[in-house]
Amino acid sequence: MLPVIHWFRRDLRVADNTALHHAAGQGAPVIPIYILSGWKNSHHWTGANRQHFLCGCLDSLARNLEILEGRLIIREGEAVEELRKLIPETGATAIYFNRDPDPFGKAVEAKLAALCAELGVGCHGYDDVALHNPTAALTQSGSPYKVFTPYSRNWLSLEKPAPLPKPKSLSTPEGIPSLNLPTVAHWSLETSLAELPEPGERAARQRMDRAVSEIIATYAARRDLPAEDGTSRISQDLRYGLISVRTLFHKVTEARQSASPSAQASIDVYIKELAWREFYFAILHHFPHVLDHEFNTDWKGLPWDEPGEKFEFWKQGRTGFPIVDAGMRQLLATGFMHNRVRMITAMFLTKDLHIDWKLGESHFMQHLTDGEIASNNGGWQWSAGTGADAAPYFRIQNPWSQTAKHDPEGNYIKRWIPELADIHPKRFLAPPEDGRPLAPGYPLPCLDHKTERDRTLAIFKKHRGK
Repeated sequence: MLPVIHWFRRDLRVADNTALHHAAGQGAPVIPIYILSGWKNSHHWTGANRQHFLCGCLDSLARNLEILEGRLIIREGEAVEELRKLIPETGATAIYFNRDPDPFGKAVEAKLAALCAELGVGCHGYDDVALHNPTAALTQSGSPYKVFTPYSRNWLSLEKPAPLPKPKSLSTPEGIPSLNLPTVAHWSLETSLAELPEPGERAARQRMDRAVSEIIATYAARRDLPAEDGTSRISQDLRYGLISVRTLFHKVTEARQSASPSAQASIDVYIKELAWREFYFAILHHFPHVLDHEFNTDWKGLPWDEPGEKFEFWKQGRTGFPIVDAGMRQLLATGFMHNRVRMITAMFLTKDLHIDWKLGESHFMQHLTDGEIASNNGGWQWSAGTGADAAPYFRIQNPWSQTAKHDPEGNYIKRWIPELADIHPKRFLAPPEDGRPLAPGYPLPCLDHKTERDRTLAIFKKHRGK
């Protein structure tokens, strides 16, 4: 039989992979391919952490495919043009792929559909990244939701798809030319020095199993405490498709059945976080302009300050606000930032420094290992007060009181700011009274929060009155 192609994108696994399952189910040989992007040196949406993790995931995927008598073919360039070459080269009769949730990927899919029609080959795209397609949960009038709570009620009521079995064999034909597996040098990047999680499907499944058995039963009580090991830490695994959200949901709901009432309530909170993820997918699907403009058009054209020295302080974790600096340093050191601290640091940039959320969004994408475009955009616009179901513009988090609430013992701060290790945690709850730095080498606060809060309120009120 003539072969078919499975195009890997953000689904770097062999288990419960919708498109791969259907490709293998045809009984024909399967050609698994990953196409490397051709950009070099820098990119608005990614950086060394994500590319380093991607390289490890591709290495793991290649080995997993070999177990199924498959072989991962690596090519480089514009995806549709590389597939245009591969189809006649191999005699492939169809292309199977899982759809991308962002506008960039969708544009490529439209070109691929035209190519397949031109060449007379099958074009089979599947929804795989989420439990539900963005059009599955709509209002009674058929409109997309703009508020999370009614969306989540609808989403929760929908029947969830079951996991799919792993293919038994792929039988990739011999002799198809392939590039070597990449390193970050392919993109002219330096090797990441961050403490990244172990890449690959096996490691991701181990993290998922640990989250289900050890974390989700107390998730509601611990998720907002950044010093605690209270979150699942599998966001990068969902982003790269090392695990399927179907498998995750199945395991979570199975654990819920035998859990105590308090654990069930906690698991329900975790499930709602999965709904938040898909809410932001839906927002990006229905309102793709959010990547360039404020979701709430009332705030389009808000005046922002020019990024200058204070923006650099923020990026380096040198603002003099310990909870903000701890978060930014965690990001630089690990490619990860606790979600509660993401809110604090994002609101500090937009409401205290008055800097455009899009600059913060890009900085996060260049350093986060998960780097989920929809969630990152949604989180930034929520913090800025401009997004879907966002925090009202007048809700401005105070970094000092946020510290008292979420890191009262200062353990998170001390972990990421070693120069403050010997400072009493009460001193992290307000600016230094004596006007002196908390410790040698640590800066004084770069601004007065109350002053900048008042300025933010004035800016938003003036803009709303236009």
